[in-house]
Amino acid sequence: MTEPSLPLPLQLPAPAPLLTRAGWSAFAAALVAVCALAPVLNLWLPAGSMFHLSDYAVALLGKIMCYAICALAMDLIWGYTGILSLGHGLFFALGGYVMGMYLMRQIGRDGNYKSTLPDFMVFLDWKELPWHWALSDSFLATLLLIVAVPGGIAFVFGYFAFRSRIKGVYFSIITQAMTYAAMLLFFRNETGFGGNNGFTDFKRILGQPIATQNMRMALFVLTGLALLGFFLLARWLVRSKFGRVLQALRDAESRVMFSGYSPLPYKLSVWTLSAMMCGVAGALYVPQVGIINPGEMSAANSIEIAVWAAVGGRATLIGPIVGAFVVNAAKSWLTVTAPEFWLYFLGALFIAVTLFLPHGLVGLLKQLRGRATKAEAAP
Repeated sequence: MTEPSLPLPLQLPAPAPLLTRAGWSAFAAALVAVCALAPVLNLWLPAGSMFHLSDYAVALLGKIMCYAICALAMDLIWGYTGILSLGHGLFFALGGYVMGMYLMRQIGRDGNYKSTLPDFMVFLDWKELPWHWALSDSFLATLLLIVAVPGGIAFVFGYFAFRSRIKGVYFSIITQAMTYAAMLLFFRNETGFGGNNGFTDFKRILGQPIATQNMRMALFVLTGLALLGFFLLARWLVRSKFGRVLQALRDAESRVMFSGYSPLPYKLSVWTLSAMMCGVAGALYVPQVGIINPGEMSAANSIEIAVWAAVGGRATLIGPIVGAFVVNAAKSWLTVTAPEFWLYFLGALFIAVTLFLPHGLVGLLKQLRGRATKAEAAP
């Protein structure tokens, strides 16, 4: 008798590289542009040179890169998980407020009232700092709170929302309601967050003057490195087994549950990570812009984040980054040349993308490239 043959071991496909050769080349070019080219053009070239990068351009690009981090965070939950959040402006603002509290403590006695308390507290006749300002003078504690505060609030909110299986438009409405409630809370003077005016008039960071060309460039480089780092993290995440489960939940959550997977830990993990990314973006945004107030929690700001992801192309990672740059560059131009038409342009852009470009600008480029390839292959 012949022995029964053993079954061949299951051969899994080899994991795909994180980036293609062209992708790594583009990543390296972006890294050089952020860390070397921009500093040279801004710090070394004279202002009269045609290649000089002005301080205004540095501040604008730094601000847009902060927005691009938020758009990338939105793509993780909306593009790859199917969760549309209209409240990510809250997490962006929370990170900004944590950094703003540290920057307000760095002012010291250089404020208008020459007090160790922030000016708005002296104006309101406060005698001491409230309890939630206890760690605001520590830079290390600030770095921890920048991710812990948005991440903790997102974790608690997401746990109850996902456990109750709230999804779709209902989840979107709840996130917007949460953001609106937080905005009303931060508008109140007794909460200790500066009320309607928020925080401004920053002077130092880590003991160094903040309103200098070198400091602005350092913040620009840090923002660029954060954006590139988060892009690699998101790319690794969506190409892993965890990312494949997220996409399966997006496409057919019931089938995933029947296969033995619980959606809660997957949704909650990516939701919390997305909130932390927005918190980091807000913390980098505040010292470059010089102000943070409750207006950053407005419904319009959260909706804009979704618009950036949709315009660039969901579930592409690079698309939301492109969308953030395109939309905000157009906004900066239109608010100067035709400020009364900016909101109409934004609405028309979102409608046009929804109707004619469901895969965004990146999807359009892929479609055009595919047509060109077919035309070349045709006899």
